[in-house]
Amino acid sequence: MNGERNDDVIVVGGGVIGLTTAVVLAESGWRVRIWTREPVELTTSAVAGAIWWPYRIEPEVLVGEWALRSLSVYEELAARPEETGVRMVEGVHGETVLDGLGSWAARVPGLRAATAGEYAGVGLWARLPLIDMPVHLAWLRERFVRAGGTVEERLVTDLAEVPAPVVVNCTGLGSRELVPDPGMWPVRGQLVIVENPGVTTWLTSGDSGTKATYFFPQPGGLILGGTAQEGDWSLTPDPAVAEAIVRRCAALRPEIAGARIIEHRVGLRPARDAVRLEREILPGGRVLVHNYGHGGAGVTVAWGCAREAAGLASR
Repeated sequence: MNGERNDDVIVVGGGVIGLTTAVVLAESGWRVRIWTREPVELTTSAVAGAIWWPYRIEPEVLVGEWALRSLSVYEELAARPEETGVRMVEGVHGETVLDGLGSWAARVPGLRAATAGEYAGVGLWARLPLIDMPVHLAWLRERFVRAGGTVEERLVTDLAEVPAPVVVNCTGLGSRELVPDPGMWPVRGQLVIVENPGVTTWLTSGDSGTKATYFFPQPGGLILGGTAQEGDWSLTPDPAVAEAIVRRCAALRPEIAGARIIEHRVGLRPARDAVRLEREILPGGRVLVHNYGHGGAGVTVAWGCAREAAGLASR
């Protein structure tokens, strides 16, 4: 911290990227407001799975460092799971090998080949942060407010009109229209939440279109997934897709087949060829920092990107 600042920052966007960035800025001495189009609990982040893993995000050369910086934070937060929503949970990434990952993988504690008893095929065993997003988002918001920040529900139609010396754009898919950035597109994810029949480990298997299969045990139920439908804007759950998700998960863990369905969720991942994390100067010398385009890994890189964004704001 460089001493108390009186500068104003407005962070536009109240999902996990916006909240985490706002926390880092506020705890560094900035006076920060979040302007969010909708309540935190209604953002795309609220419906995420959500496991720490660099998934559908580029550029890999930068993502690894952002992800590892975030991992160290989540490991600390996991000491208080009921408060922060973060737990360290064992599981297997099926059809994944170390040689197919970036250099960051060598720095993930305990990451190793899965045994035959852990997974029937080739896979990687790991103990990773599993984040209960509604709890985590509420905790981030509370931490931000404790640091002196304020959250306002405001619709922004022009970043250049936001009245602050520093503006940080964390609007995710909203950047497609707001920037405007036609290089943003949705990758639709559909989830089914069922009563947990006793599953205590997570599992992922496959990664193509509607065929991705995974389940994550969360306090509120077992989250089953999923889909990765490029360019699909629909937020309406598809009953046929939901049925297929349950069927694929039950093929891996038969006890899932009879589990009672609690709810259906749909979210649109904010995809881009590469994360946009950069600074530009607005007319009059004001600073605009962009921090968006995190695809399926917003939670995974949130703290690493937040710290870099805060550094760009301070230059």
